[in-house]
Amino acid sequence: MANREALRELQVRLASRLQAARSEGMSVAWLAVRVGGKNLLFPLGQSGEIFPLDNLQPVPYSRDWFRGVLNIRGGLYGVVDLAGFIAVDTGGVRAQSPSQDLSVVTLNTALEVNSALQVDGLLGLRGADAFASSSPPAQGSPAYFGNQFLDIAGDQWQEVDLRILSQTPQFLSISA
Repeated sequence: MANREALRELQVRLASRLQAARSEGMSVAWLAVRVGGKNLLFPLGQSGEIFPLDNLQPVPYSRDWFRGVLNIRGGLYGVVDLAGFIAVDTGGVRAQSPSQDLSVVTLNTALEVNSALQVDGLLGLRGADAFASSSPPAQGSPAYFGNQFLDIAGDQWQEVDLRILSQTPQFLSISA
């Protein structure tokens, strides 16, 4: 119960910081998340809201990475296990999610796709000043992979272009 309350408090803090960043033009550029053991960066302008993964309704005959649908404020959102999707798309193996308090990040309404991405952990907001270096995506990476970043602590981060992700044929085709 305490973990759920702590998660909700974190989500409220992140939501207020996201709103402040959008309205005040702060130098925050990304929402940092952990997905399948990897550090990912979602551009703030393409990210939507953060919600706990509650009351998920499975969808039969869909791909393994499509978790189901979620009612968010009266709208139905398709929930994609992003780690599973990336593993299938890159030919890798999906790492198991250690967390039992999973969250979803919706895509910005401007992208016109009612979709939410399952994330294992929320790591806060990041600006360009949080990183020591950047490099282009690795050869053969999916089209939705943006730059790779290395932070001051030596951790690697992968930017994910949610606009490109939401328009890829694989992402839009959930039937098994």
